[in-house]
Amino acid sequence: MMKLTIPGYGLMELDHVVMDYNGTLAIDGNLINGVGDALTQLASSLSLHVLTADTFGKAATGLAGLPCKLSILPKEDQAGGKLAYVNNLGAERCACIGNGRNDRLMLKAAGLGMAVILEEGAALETVISADIVCTSITSALALLSNPLRLTATLRS
Repeated sequence: MMKLTIPGYGLMELDHVVMDYNGTLAIDGNLINGVGDALTQLASSLSLHVLTADTFGKAATGLAGLPCKLSILPKEDQAGGKLAYVNNLGAERCACIGNGRNDRLMLKAAGLGMAVILEEGAALETVISADIVCTSITSALALLSNPLRLTATLRS
């Protein structure tokens, strides 16, 4: 669990990190260097979940041995499926990370929404739905591993 009081932003209590796979944790289905170590470190304080349509069919292999729950969602209504998953966990207790248009609803509902802009880019609606935008997934995960960085970014 992570608990922070951020001046001008409020109390943030997080139990879960819910992440998209391709375009967020992986490029062309291949896990980005450094992500496995970052997830392993983060798993000591938060429960990790990966939601994907698994476009490239590589998510299970890419995440093998890592401390996260992988859920392959139906290709239809990915946005709605991701939102329902996050709501089931308790959206206000989730940090959500994604880049695609199908991530926008979960980022908006989350206690903390984080958009990442990698080689695949990020949908404008998703960026607008986020509380924070990062230019690498390792930077986004480092914010969660070092909560005072969140305070520095979000305080007013």
